[in-house]
Amino acid sequence: MNIIQALGAAELGLIYGIVALGVYLSFRILDFPDLTVDGSFPLGAAVAAILIVSGCNPWLATLAALGAGMLAGVATAWLTLRWGILNLLASILTMTALYSINLRIMGRPNISLLGEPSLFSFLPDLCAHLNIPTYVVMPIVMALIAIILFLMLFWFLSTQFGLGIRCAGAGARMAQSHGVCTRTAITTGIALSNGLVALSGALFAQAQSFADVSLGTGTIIIGLASVIIGEALFHTRSLFVALLSCLIGSVVYRLAVALALNASGIGLVASDLNLVTSLLVAVAMILPKLREKIRMKVTS
Repeated sequence: MNIIQALGAAELGLIYGIVALGVYLSFRILDFPDLTVDGSFPLGAAVAAILIVSGCNPWLATLAALGAGMLAGVATAWLTLRWGILNLLASILTMTALYSINLRIMGRPNISLLGEPSLFSFLPDLCAHLNIPTYVVMPIVMALIAIILFLMLFWFLSTQFGLGIRCAGAGARMAQSHGVCTRTAITTGIALSNGLVALSGALFAQAQSFADVSLGTGTIIIGLASVIIGEALFHTRSLFVALLSCLIGSVVYRLAVALALNASGIGLVASDLNLVTSLLVAVAMILPKLREKIRMKVTS
């Protein structure tokens, strides 16, 4: 794997690190298994792409993608909290509906953004002025965006309302006894989770210059893999480190996949991506338990 492939993997890892933040919020903080992300990721890409090709400002298009993702999260939470549908089933229903909605939004299966303005349109001129290749600057820009979103999410979850969301995830009865409206807290949390995922989709579409209706396939697996790898690397109950580990885990995951697919002698090809993903997640889940068994044997 050369430096260009490594930097490309890091860039993609930072984009999906935002997905990991959203997945961590739903799965870990709210204890809400949410598969809506497989639909909200391409939703964000579709909304941003169609608005950009229609002449909308890329910043407004990205904000619209964020809002669309939050609406998708609200729909899932509404089906669960208002009508008592199992959260996993509710998220599957929303995800399935979003496939058709995304097709409706784009009007076709994919949209090319080549030659269209984007959030990153300034990079070619900047790189030419600094005499630095674009593939070096792009991961730095993505890192700045990911860190800003990470800090904003950490700040939000540290506020009184954010603590209410964390309390609702820990236990509904306990939260209600402390005056927390669990319906509002869970709905806000799931909306924010899918908003982050849709924002990641919008950034992906602008960075890769295309949007496709099938972009969301496996998004939840990538997000969970990033969270699990991050947790395996950093054993802490600190919210700050836990959120940061999602970003690092996503980058490590992408680098590991790129290394496996580009390593000579292994014989893996691009079609083996799902196999590599499954193996990485399995190893990340097994290692902590294996380490604990070894520690218990040593201490005994």
